[in-house]
Parts: sequence; C-alpha cells; structure tokens
Amino acid sequence: MENITTPAWVHNAVFYQIFPDRFAFSKEVIKPGNLEAWDIPPTVYGIKGGDLLGVLEKLDYLQDLGINAIYFNPIFQSACSHRYHTHDYYQVDPLLGGNKVFSRLLNEAHRRGIRIVLDGVFNHASRGFYQFNHVMENGPASPYVDWFDIQGYPLNAYGPGKPNYRCWVGLPALPELNTRNPQVRQFIMDVARYWLEQGIDGWRLDVPFCIDDDSFWQEFRQVVKSANPEGYIVGEVPWEAQRWLQGDQFDAVMNYQFTQACVGFFAGAHMNRHYEKGMMGLPETQVLDAAAFARRAEALLGLYPQPIAAAQLNLLDSHDMPRFLSIAGGDKDALKLAALFMLTYPGAPCIYYGDEIGLQNGPKRIPEDCRFSFPWEEERWDRDLLNYYQRCIALRKAHAALRTGSFQTLYAQGDQFAFQRQADQEKLVVAINNSIKPWKLDLPIQTTQSVVHGLLQGWDLKIQEGRLGGVTLSPRSGEVFLVR
Repeated sequence: MENITTPAWVHNAVFYQIFPDRFAFSKEVIKPGNLEAWDIPPTVYGIKGGDLLGVLEKLDYLQDLGINAIYFNPIFQSACSHRYHTHDYYQVDPLLGGNKVFSRLLNEAHRRGIRIVLDGVFNHASRGFYQFNHVMENGPASPYVDWFDIQGYPLNAYGPGKPNYRCWVGLPALPELNTRNPQVRQFIMDVARYWLEQGIDGWRLDVPFCIDDDSFWQEFRQVVKSANPEGYIVGEVPWEAQRWLQGDQFDAVMNYQFTQACVGFFAGAHMNRHYEKGMMGLPETQVLDAAAFARRAEALLGLYPQPIAAAQLNLLDSHDMPRFLSIAGGDKDALKLAALFMLTYPGAPCIYYGDEIGLQNGPKRIPEDCRFSFPWEEERWDRDLLNYYQRCIALRKAHAALRTGSFQTLYAQGDQFAFQRQADQEKLVVAINNSIKPWKLDLPIQTTQSVVHGLLQGWDLKIQEGRLGGVTLSPRSGEVFLVR
C-alpha cells in the first residue's frame, strides 16, 4: 500500500510492560481478603493484589528509568490473575481499582508524557462474560447463542469431557467469540472505540491470528484511526507477519523474531535450553555468531515497509516466555549487551517489568514463573544493571539517530559486531563485543570529524585515515560513539 504511516510517537517510545497483579500494590485500594503473599512464588490461581493506583504511585520510578510508554496486560474485569478471561470489557477490574483509578492513572501518565496501551483480548472471552453466561443459563433459548460456536446443550463448561463449544486451544474457560456475527463484530469495534475515546493511546491485540479474517482487522484499523489517528495497533504474532503489516491492519507486531535472534547471539552457546524451550512455540533457537546475527538484524528490517519497521515492538522477553536473564543462565553481561542492542536498534524497545533490576524466572518455564512480583525493597535490586538500563535509555532519548535513523552493519565477525545509525547530520556507531576476548577496534568511518566521543565510557578517539580505532573494548562490553 502507498503512503503507509505509523504513529510518530511510537518511533520515539521506550515501552515498559506491566503485568498489573504483580507490579505494585497500593494500600489505598481496598481489596477482599485471601490475597497471596507478595513475595512467595506465584501460583496459578493466586491473586497478589497489584493494582493501578500502585502503578500511579510508581510513575516517578518509571520516569527516572526513562520510560515514556506503558503496555498493560489486561486490566478489565476477570476472574484470573492474568485477566485474559474477560468478564466485562467496559469495566476495569475492581481489584485494580476500577474505572475511576484507571482514569486517574491515565490522566497523570499523560501529564508526564507517558502513553498508555491496553491489551485487547477480542478472540475469546470467559465463562463469566455476560452473553456466554446467558447461554449457560438459558441454553438454545438464549438470544446470544450465535455469539459463539456451540455444538450441543447444555454447555459442558466445567467438564468432565471436552467442551461442546469452540474455545481457545480447547480451554473451556475461554469461549471464542463468533466474529462472523455482525453483532459480535460491532461489539468489539465499539469496545475499541470507547477506550480510545477515554484517552488510551493504542491496543495490543492478543492472538489476533485466531481471527482469520483480514476484513475484520481492516475494519478494526479504520475504527482505531478514526477515534485517534495516532492510536497504536500492535498484534501478538510470534512469526514473520507480512500478512498483517501491509499498512491496512496493524502498525506493528510484538517482535519475537527479534527476541529469538538476540537469544541466539547474546545468550548463544551458554543459553539454558530448559528455559529456551518456552519461547512462544517457535522452533529451537539456533546459536548465532556476529555475522549471522547481523544478517538477521538486517533481514528483520527488510521484512516490512520502513514506517512499520520503525514501529515494531522489540522485546527481550514478556509475560508469555521465560525471562531473558534466565535463558542466558543468569549471565548479566548477556542481558546488558542485549539491552544495549535493543535500545540502539530501529523500532520501539519494550522492557518487561523487573528486567532492569535483575528479576529472574522461577524453576518452571511458563506461565507463572516469569510473572514474579516486583520486589520494591531496593536492597534486592541489581543497581549496576538498573543504572546501565537508565544510561542506555537516556542515550536513545538524547539522539534521534538511535530512534529514527538508518541502520548499517560496519563489522560482524566472530562475536564482535558494530553498526551505524544515522539521521540527517547525526551519526552514531555502536560496537558490541560479545566475546570473552578484548576487541581492538578498527572500524571504517565516513566523517569530517577528527575526534569521536564514546558516550558510555567517556572515551575521546581520534579518526585516522577514515578508521575509528585506538581503543580496546573489554570482553563482554559495548560502546556507543557519537561520530557527528
């Protein structure tokens, strides 16, 4: 399609993904009893009690980190901790503080220049969803029978045996909506428009590939963009997603292809295969050297039109896969180098809550063991890691070339990789030494400058005969050079 556009603010965003039940707990939100203790490993049915007022109270922390956009896992009324079993799409869960608290959070976030993207779970609902519950109570006499694909009555929603209605991956708690029904379709479009009109900045779409209908998502885009021309639409599609990224459906996808490439290079031969198996159902991750990683990094940028590549949601992990630090066997240097790459690569970087302070997985792969509660006792934080994230984020925000500039590989051999980002007259070179050996730099540079400045380690380097050299990168370290 011609004249493809994606929201300009996304190209300049640094996202932070928050799983609401596990991020922050405010004592001002009154909750029922029987909450699971915050600091014990989470269980499938346990509710920790994190809420949106808790998030509001931690906005100073997020601003200090450098965050200017938040992606929330589902916040609507639901009977599970992850809230992908939606009861009411118009009500923020009372355990999170309800609609009024969300409105307060949204207003305060916007006042601080922080955008808010919500999780849209539109393929399936829950047994508590009013229309499905109506069918459960009234059987074939319910006016809502055509909202779902039902094969028999009474509904076998709790077993034993298989459910007799279409549900997501066979889970009876997740009845799938019949989006072929015009009323269901309109219901979803109305929900999307309503929350945009309340002020949210976009939708992350859960399993959108399950609604196998391009016209549905084309209409969804028209609804979103008519309500907010700068509304962001990002789909959860783990594989290459050209079908949805032609400019008429989504602005971007969660870039798990980027994630897997980073695991292959930065975790490499040291990756913990127990955790790597939990990577979104993707094929086994291959170990990559710098040359293969560079080819993949360039190929990912070439899959889609440039405005869409600039809006991809790049991530190292999420609520649906083991944390990167655990996949890397606890190797903090691997996480630091991967974070440096993510924060200097085209697209919108997204940090999963707690990565920046060294939060790791439990012993299992997924789902609950990558969703531990955020430890707010600062003595439990990895301060060095947090400071590193802050510095890398600050570099991205300070230099337009790192956000919207072109990408060019300069060097890729062994475990050593360097690339250039350029926008207008600003040019930066990122050098990453993923090797256990020092790397004496000698990189080709086109510049009229005689000296370049290292932004992370403070080096001033002379340019001689079009080469950047005269410095040695320590093992497992990186640097960003301001060339012009």
